[in-house]
Amino acid sequence: MKLIISILIPLLVGGISGYFTASGVEGWYAAANKPWFNPPNWIFAPVWTVLYILMGIALYLVWKTETIRAVKQMAIILFAVQLALNFFWSLIFFKLQQPGWAFAEIIAMWVMIVATILWFGKISSTAAWLMVPYICWVSFASVLNYAIWKLN
Repeated sequence: MKLIISILIPLLVGGISGYFTASGVEGWYAAANKPWFNPPNWIFAPVWTVLYILMGIALYLVWKTETIRAVKQMAIILFAVQLALNFFWSLIFFKLQQPGWAFAEIIAMWVMIVATILWFGKISSTAAWLMVPYICWVSFASVLNYAIWKLN
């Protein structure tokens, strides 16, 4: 049951933020200037789905592991904060159409993901490694966000 809950949490957050993304993709984002390395729109949903599943498995590994309560609690808090920032990025970028503010927010998210990876690593190296594709994608998304901000 913990595995299902752990996977559902990021998938639900992603699904709700996808609502804001969908409305923005069809609106201002479609007309926005984008850099040459901007991927096609269809790639985002499957990539994010895989990343949310990996994040959920990582959360499960941390949640189920017997370790010092304070360490586990901090790891889960960091996970929740980065996931909240993940949610709000979509709102800021797509719904509010504020790529500059979204860039500042994604930098904060990036820092929180790194902190989450480090704390997860104290509990489970597998959990930490499951978060690596996520930080890689968010690193790319940060560069893309910055480029879109500067081009518009």
